[in-house]
Amino acid sequence: MLLYDSIFKPDLFAGQRILVTGGGSGIGRCVAHELTSLGASVALVGRRAEKLAEVAAEIAEDGGRATCHTLDIRQEDDVKRVVGEILAEHGRLDGLINNAGGQFPSPLAGINQKGFETVVRTNLTGGFLVAREVFNQHMNRNGGAIVNIIADMWGGMPGMGHSGAARAGMLNLTETCAVEWGGAGVRVNAVAPGWVASSGLDTYEDPAIKAMIPKLKESVPLQRLATESEISSAICFLLSPGAAFISGACIRVDGGAPCNSRTYPLTDNGRSRPYQGFHRYQAPAALVGGE
Repeated sequence: MLLYDSIFKPDLFAGQRILVTGGGSGIGRCVAHELTSLGASVALVGRRAEKLAEVAAEIAEDGGRATCHTLDIRQEDDVKRVVGEILAEHGRLDGLINNAGGQFPSPLAGINQKGFETVVRTNLTGGFLVAREVFNQHMNRNGGAIVNIIADMWGGMPGMGHSGAARAGMLNLTETCAVEWGGAGVRVNAVAPGWVASSGLDTYEDPAIKAMIPKLKESVPLQRLATESEISSAICFLLSPGAAFISGACIRVDGGAPCNSRTYPLTDNGRSRPYQGFHRYQAPAALVGGE
């Protein structure tokens, strides 16, 4: 049986309990697999119970342990309740991965107030609520590590302005939490993925965007997209003892895309080799034949 091929030692997170929001697909699914392969038990949180159950079943088949908790992270009272339930079931939380998020493509002039606020609530407010409850209910007395997943929003995020504003806000929130919660032994960091060859690419239905997706790599100096495993590695590092003195930082995992001035000619010599440790990875349909 194939198992996750992590770069980290097998018992890195032995006995730890880690909460993963957005754990039913994409990066959340991948990092949940890697964490359990390294000895952790994970609490999978998401809005769709069936997707969480599928991931938990995969993890159990691979010899790990995961529990499922259905939650809309935008609902404050529900967040309080579910975090309490997770703590009652797992006994503690050593780590939190604030990964849940979502957006839709639109120029700013075409986004109404409801659409803008919905994306901000999902990508900023919800992450704040989960982090606050994990801190107030447990980490303020026991320490821990939090990793917030943001995005490549440096220099603006044209076509996704609502998401860019929320992700930039989450970076500032990360820095503030690192200061306010550091005295409790809580480290708070962020990971900013660039374009990732993940299931999220299949959520876009606009034909123009579908046609653009296979061409995204042309703007990346490394001339490819990230794998889910490469994002998961950065997250696991920030949760690990090796990052014990890192807080308030952001690791960009983007192939150098924000450094591209769009004037320097990029070339592809095929030498950038992706790391693919996730044994259950499935290529998104949007990239089949294009990546």
